[in-house]
Amino acid sequence: MTSNRHGENPWVEALKTFGISAVLALGIRTFVAEARYIPSGSMQPTLDINDRLIIDKVSHHFRDISRGDIIVFNPTEHLQEQFSDAFIKRVIGLPGDLVEVRDQVVWVNDVPLIENYLYAPPDYVYGPVSVPEDHFFVLGDNRNNSYDSHYWGFVPRDLVVGRAVARFWPLDRLGPITSRPEYEQDTQD
Repeated sequence: MTSNRHGENPWVEALKTFGISAVLALGIRTFVAEARYIPSGSMQPTLDINDRLIIDKVSHHFRDISRGDIIVFNPTEHLQEQFSDAFIKRVIGLPGDLVEVRDQVVWVNDVPLIENYLYAPPDYVYGPVSVPEDHFFVLGDNRNNSYDSHYWGFVPRDLVVGRAVARFWPLDRLGPITSRPEYEQDTQD
């Protein structure tokens, strides 16, 4: 076997390179960003089944999660009885918010949200409920076909994996995912 100019076996060099690459890839996936796919239609029309997304796993530790962010989170205690995979939903209620669904509109702190991204308006009544400290109220954009907070409650902050920031597949839908939809009146103030 020949050796390179530094005297090291090329197989050893290749193994070192592969090992370092694997450690870096695992580190990035674990702590920085990861790819996810959409398995259901609960976030339509914003996210379609089989869309592939990049999830930012860092920024929510340094910047508050905002109303309108699309987050990935691990199943709550209640959901762990049925599910092991992470969920993806839109943040509607922040800690301390009062959330209600009536007249086919979501109300936060008695202000109606104008949600131009919905598949259809909600055809149910819910609340009012107050979002506990360090928790979020999340809903799918396909409100009438989404298993979300209006069924099972709030998402604890410590279960948040990250924010959906970009779609990389399919190529004709490639691009950033807008984290904050435009509301007629911003209710975060």
